Amino acid sequence: MAAPRVLAIVLAGGEGKRLMPLTADRAKPAVPFGGIYRLIDFALSNLVNSHYLQIVVLTQYKSHSLDRHISKTWRMSHLLGNFVAPVPAQQRVGKHWYLGSADAIYQCLNIIHEEKPDIVVVVGADHVYRMDFSQMVDAHVESGAELTVAGIRQPIGLADQFGVIDTDPTDPTKIRAFLEKPTDTVGLADSPGEVLASMGNYVFTAEALVEAVTRDADDTSSRHDMGGDIVPAFVARGTASVYDFIRNDVPGSTDRDRDYWRDVGTLDAYYDANMDLIATRPVFNLYNSDWPLYTGYVGLPPAKFVHAGAGRLGHAVDSIVSPGVIVSGAQVSGSIVSPGSRLHSWSMIADSVILDGVTVGRYAQVNRCIIDKNVVIEENARVGFDAEADRARGYTVTESGITVIPKGSRVTR
Repeated sequence: MAAPRVLAIVLAGGEGKRLMPLTADRAKPAVPFGGIYRLIDFALSNLVNSHYLQIVVLTQYKSHSLDRHISKTWRMSHLLGNFVAPVPAQQRVGKHWYLGSADAIYQCLNIIHEEKPDIVVVVGADHVYRMDFSQMVDAHVESGAELTVAGIRQPIGLADQFGVIDTDPTDPTKIRAFLEKPTDTVGLADSPGEVLASMGNYVFTAEALVEAVTRDADDTSSRHDMGGDIVPAFVARGTASVYDFIRNDVPGSTDRDRDYWRDVGTLDAYYDANMDLIATRPVFNLYNSDWPLYTGYVGLPPAKFVHAGAGRLGHAVDSIVSPGVIVSGAQVSGSIVSPGSRLHSWSMIADSVILDGVTVGRYAQVNRCIIDKNVVIEENARVGFDAEADRARGYTVTESGITVIPKGSRVTR
């Protein structure tokens, strides 16, 4: 039996309001992460490593940097019919932009009609994880379902933060109900303290997806949302199954990171996910060569550390330092430093996420911050030590006390 023909659709139109100011000038999937990556690189790497090489990326809000990243980085062999193609909102069915994730697919049904896939894999663009989607597709085909939803186990106390998948007690692969952020639910039969939360990743039989989004487009009461409208419709018909992420066996994964998945929808979640990368035994391991994460940084010189005098030692510990960075007599600890940043003598950077092209002046101090691109921290300036003072200067300070400096800012003494 021939393998099914698979088309992948990446939903990358999210506005990312909760990540402001990082999304003031870019789409959420284009937000830099982990030094050299963009958030969308994780979804695309997973699809490519799963050998799904026909991918469309549906974009909408502030998509210029995202489109540029895709076009420069994600080049496939057209000779073999492979592609990663950004598709902007085009008003194909009326004078309106995408009304929701289901409407985004509906407005791009011409792509499905042209490619004629048997299976459509639909994934989000802004989660951090590794996943072999071919295993989920195999499970979907075996189940005979029209829709399969990927579910990840989460503590039952967090159920009100997710779309929760309630399974049939007689068949744990069949979805009995899809509960949107429930305040009262029961745990799994094999783990009462956990629930299955939707990962926002779906596998559809192509014909069923086309029919579902077409019907949804005619429903004036619908929010035109994949999780809120399309999934419940399949559940109501009894044709929806669940794929437990714990079953997914990614080559090179460890017991520590094999079922890692993070929704970086808030600034605190974004900061925490970055911090997950830098432990000696990281919670999420970037260095798995059996399932590589692809991105577009090329032509940059290596990172450089200079000055070794007393009190002026350029060094970094428990940190990720990217290509093109110069640590010039600075002290870096517990931080991510992105390409092209310059950290000058006697400065101190602790527990922070530094994006591209940041300059930290002499004697400056940075503590528990997210510093967006091309920020200048002037000589002797201090940031991240006094939340009220940082707010008074117009900076965002999160609930956990992380100070966020917007792109292109200048932090004065």
